[in-house]
Amino acid sequence: MEQQADFLIIGSGISGLSFALKAARLGRVTLVTKKKRLDTATNLAQGGIAAVFSPEDSFAAHIADTLTAGAGLCHEEVVKMVVETGPARVRELMAIGVAFQAGSKPGEELDLGREGGHSARRIAHTMDRTGSSIEESLLQKAAEEPNITILENHLAVDLLLASKAENKEPARPKKVTDPPGPTFHDRCLGAYVLNRQNGKVETRLARVTVLCTGGTGKVYLYTTNPDIATGDGIAMAYRAGARVANLEFVQFHPTCLYHPRVKNFLISEAVRGEGGRLVNRRGLAFMTKYDSRGDLATRDAVARAIDLEMKTSGEDCVFLDISHQPADFLKKRFPTIYQTCLGLGVDITREPIPVVPAAHYMCGGVLTDLMGRTDLENLYALGETACTGLHGANRLASNSLLEAVVFAHRAAEQCRKDWPWLAKQTFPAIMPWRADRARPIEEAVLISHNWDQIRRLMWNYVGIVRSEKRLHLIQEQLGPILAEVESHYQDYLLTPDLVELRNIALIAQLIVRCALSRKESRGLHYLSDHPQADDQHWKKDTIIGVKQDNTPPVGRP
Repeated sequence: MEQQADFLIIGSGISGLSFALKAARLGRVTLVTKKKRLDTATNLAQGGIAAVFSPEDSFAAHIADTLTAGAGLCHEEVVKMVVETGPARVRELMAIGVAFQAGSKPGEELDLGREGGHSARRIAHTMDRTGSSIEESLLQKAAEEPNITILENHLAVDLLLASKAENKEPARPKKVTDPPGPTFHDRCLGAYVLNRQNGKVETRLARVTVLCTGGTGKVYLYTTNPDIATGDGIAMAYRAGARVANLEFVQFHPTCLYHPRVKNFLISEAVRGEGGRLVNRRGLAFMTKYDSRGDLATRDAVARAIDLEMKTSGEDCVFLDISHQPADFLKKRFPTIYQTCLGLGVDITREPIPVVPAAHYMCGGVLTDLMGRTDLENLYALGETACTGLHGANRLASNSLLEAVVFAHRAAEQCRKDWPWLAKQTFPAIMPWRADRARPIEEAVLISHNWDQIRRLMWNYVGIVRSEKRLHLIQEQLGPILAEVESHYQDYLLTPDLVELRNIALIAQLIVRCALSRKESRGLHYLSDHPQADDQHWKKDTIIGVKQDNTPPVGRP
């Protein structure tokens, strides 16, 4: 079945919904999301969104903190743009109903939190449920917009490309864009989408396709991410010919709750921002041994310190202690964390919280320019799916939601400028999805075994601390797994599990390729064979894809 829309958005998090609300002013929007619309990383975000609102803060300070966290790989023009336009985008969220916590002092607009790596209080929050507050407000606004259709339980499989259309496209006039766009080598026409309810693969055509599928956390055994985080957008873009970058920089959140009954509940960075201290089982604080910033060091430093502390002691976890703060303050500031931990038998007002690092955020992704455009014409990537140049080698806490709303706005503005040209585009004939001789997969173990194997290999071989030997070993072991998965893809009828397995297998391979190519330690990539940063040779993005020469696309700083 063939369906057409002006905009096809894949993913229902903050970037996809923010873009959808603005694109709906231009044309018909179809937003597909692989499970329920609330199954997003945005919905789980606790801390908040970083932006300059305090007179004691400044754009220069936020820029400097971001550059420091990014360990020399942030693109300064991108950082400057995001930081300086960020407050306006946060006010847009407030205008649609996001009730950020108001300030309690005279002249204080917002109650601003502080997190690791920040030199000032600049985190706008709704206590410890900021992400769900944003998600709920955006979904409510989208429900009121007649031009937006949200399709739950629809999983994108692969992108549709003009080069693979059944008939050749007529010559089209060269579009004029401002700023200049990337040099495109193909045109995206939409995507094949698996309808999970009936098992059919639909052909969904669109003038503009936007990848907002979130991150890659499920490629690791332990993660804070929701189950949807299988790197779908990055995998689809790479298979279609778009370049990806900096996939070696996987951020491990330092403080994921360690408890057998909970698999991915994180303890917000804001807990350390409000005075929480990392201690060992004997109650001794240890962060100052590893970093002069102590408990307010950036996530890469804290995760490595915890990893080393655990390896040295042989313990299964460390502890985050904020019990010295008043109980009433903790219950008000961290209601979700307090209630969740209390339900598991941990009273954070009286005792420390057991925590471990877990895979949390992908700082790399599909390479984009300043407007969110990829190498493929009419294909945008936003949010955690994208590599915009903001995060560099390590994301500064709470810059992710900021990046999402800023680039969603810029992508929508670019589409508005291009709309007179986009609206005239016609679609070539597209080959419908063909199952041919594919048969139903009868043994689920064919999926689950490879899924489990990949995630364990990635956790053990490509974790917080890496070595060239382990990276070469996993590269060898991934080869046969990838071949088997591709064989399943060709032989069996598609299921959601098979689509996601295919994607995490490719993502694992790409992460390993990027990690092997960077012969230094920088930010989130710590290679024991090369423990120092090497600015002479490696102060640059790791780019793989159609072009292998590390040349950024035109229009990207």
